[in-house]
Amino acid sequence: MTIALQTLSVLLGAFLQRISGMGLGLVTAPVLMLLFGPVEGILIVNVLAAVNAFASTTTVLANVDWRQVAVIGPALLIGIIPGAFVVRELPADPLLILVGVMLLVALSVVTIGKRYVPRISGRLPAAAAGAIGGFMNTLAGAAGPAITVYAQAARWDQRLYAATLQPLFFIAGIGSLTAKIAVGASASATTSWQVWVAGVVALAIGLFAGVRAAPQVSRSAGRTIALTLAVLGGLIAVARGLIGLVL
Repeated sequence: MTIALQTLSVLLGAFLQRISGMGLGLVTAPVLMLLFGPVEGILIVNVLAAVNAFASTTTVLANVDWRQVAVIGPALLIGIIPGAFVVRELPADPLLILVGVMLLVALSVVTIGKRYVPRISGRLPAAAAGAIGGFMNTLAGAAGPAITVYAQAARWDQRLYAATLQPLFFIAGIGSLTAKIAVGASASATTSWQVWVAGVVALAIGLFAGVRAAPQVSRSAGRTIALTLAVLGGLIAVARGLIGLVL
C-alpha cells in the first residue's frame, strides 16, 4: 500500500508539473513525508524532483530564461544551507508542523494573495525568492511557491516561467540532497530499493503522459489541481504533527 500510494502521488505530480510547470514537489511531498516521515520523505522528493526536472528541462530548453536561472540558481543554494541544519536538528513532529505551515502560508500567498503582489523587477527580488525557495525545498520539497510569487510580481510570461522552473528545480533538488548529506541530515540509507524503482517508473510514466496531454490540458487547470492537493497535504501534515506532539 505504501509503494502504491507513493507511485500514484509521484505519477500525478510529474504529470501536473509537465503541464503547469510545478506539481511534483507540491503533490508528492505531503504524501511521502506522511508515508516515510518528514526527513526521509522529503529527501526522496528532492531526488525524484531533480531527476524529473532534468528530464523536463530537455523538453522545454527553447523557452528557458537562462538569465533568471543565473540569478535565482545560486540564491537557491544559499537558502538550502540553513534548511539542512533545521532538518537535522528538529524532531519529526515539530518538523511536520513546520513543513505543513510553510506550505500553507506559501500557497496562500500564491493563490489568495497574488492580486496584492506589487510589480517588481531586478536581481535582488529574484535572489530573495531563490533563497526562500531553497530553504523551503530543503524542508518541504517545494521551491515552486516562492519562485512563483516572484514570477507573478515580475510579470513573467507563463510559458517562460513554466520552462525556467525546471532547471531551477534541478538545482534545488541536487543542492538539498548534497547539503543534507554534508550536515548529516540524510536518511537515504534507510530507503528501500523498491521505493526508488517505483519512483523512477512513476516519473517516467507521468512525464510521458504529461507531454502527450499538454496540448489538450490548460496550464491553469493543472496548476489549480496541484495547488488544491498541496493544501490538503499541508493540512494533513500539520494535523499529524500536532497529534504526535499531544500523544
